[in-house]
Amino acid sequence: MKDNDNIVKSTLESPDEIRQSKIDKMFFFIIKDLIELVKPLEKEGFLITAYPTDKVKEGNIIWVK
Repeated sequence: MKDNDNIVKSTLESPDEIRQSKIDKMFFFIIKDLIELVKPLEKEGFLITAYPTDKVKEGNIIWVK
């Protein structure tokens, strides 16, 4: 994801879908074939990773565009 800051930022600002992990409280922000994993911290969140994928991980759907 090197040199793709604008894609990462736009996914967090306007995702196609948000899912919550079934294992822990982390959230997946999904746009097209990109997933970003965010861990909530009090009133803010922390971006753990962003990666391209061809399969969206399972999780509880929180929001859909």
